[in-house]
Amino acid sequence: MKNFSTVGNRLVTAALFAVASVASAAPLTCEFRADAPDQHVVVKGDTLWDISGTFLQKPWCWPTVWGMNRDEIANPHWIYPGQIIWFDRAAGRLRLGNPINANGAGDPSAQRLGPRVRTDGLGADAVPSIPPGVIEPFLTQPLIIEEGDLTGAPRIVATQEGRVFLGKDDKAYVRGDLQGNTSFQAFRPGTPLKDPVTKQVIGYEAFYLGTLKVQAEAKPGSGSDVHTFIVTGAAQEIGKGDQLRAMPPTPIQNYVPHPPAQPVDARVVAIYGGVTHAGQNQIVSINRGKLDGLDIGAVLQLYHSGATVSDSTAKKSWFGREQQVKLPDEEVGSLFIFRTFKHISYGLIMQVTAPVQVGDVAKSPE
Repeated sequence: MKNFSTVGNRLVTAALFAVASVASAAPLTCEFRADAPDQHVVVKGDTLWDISGTFLQKPWCWPTVWGMNRDEIANPHWIYPGQIIWFDRAAGRLRLGNPINANGAGDPSAQRLGPRVRTDGLGADAVPSIPPGVIEPFLTQPLIIEEGDLTGAPRIVATQEGRVFLGKDDKAYVRGDLQGNTSFQAFRPGTPLKDPVTKQVIGYEAFYLGTLKVQAEAKPGSGSDVHTFIVTGAAQEIGKGDQLRAMPPTPIQNYVPHPPAQPVDARVVAIYGGVTHAGQNQIVSINRGKLDGLDIGAVLQLYHSGATVSDSTAKKSWFGREQQVKLPDEEVGSLFIFRTFKHISYGLIMQVTAPVQVGDVAKSPE
């Protein structure tokens, strides 16, 4: 069995006994499944979430049983097809090792290997956290526009030969501060997103239109502050008045599923696609983001918010009114956060026992 590939002695190893879990502030109890196997051979197509679910009752407990620190959670490029994950039942930990041969070599009790980062070809074949194909369109397109994001954004003020809409290779004339950037995305603000609790508009779901690149910047002293752009890709029709944002860097996608570092209590703001209910592998937005303690890979539990009902069994008030009581929230699934904005995040529904709807609760695991 091929072991870790490394460059020199540069290995990043999890301190399995000394490092505290970087989960939420409250202690978390991570329980292994009663039917957890002794080992799992990693194969192509596995995800960290799937592997976690093979051993653990709650996949978000993954960092706890490895004893991982924050850097290792952010860069978990240490599990590859062909490797074996052992369940060390005595220690209550998972370990990465080699298969046992006739001479006993590879016995995890002797090697005690922990997660490592291999530094050559980093992440090329590493096991991803979740199925990447589901979320790829959401990773680099703006999609969410929050308060202040539009301030000073470059905008298309004219089109080539006065055309109503632009397509690939057409010219667009743009005004605004480019801030040294050369590649941009075009978008158009769309549906307002309202906080289910405050009822205030907290952002807009933008329409992604395509990509543009600077052909010639406005020259100082030329009498014109208009830049010339070329449309390099068009997903929808691009026209006058549409706004531009600098192309974001390619995001790191392979984050370990983990609880947020601080307590989070959020609500589902919208379900992507405009439908009223969502199931497994569908995408929702919630009213909490990076400034509220969420990062990529954070896992939240989903609940149906308990309804407020009348208690006809209790004594009525002196006005003759029945007492109003709130029913408990009912857990319905898990949400994997894969993109964060300031106060809004996108999450992928991982498992559900009932359809998720706008207003449902998403909060830190208990």
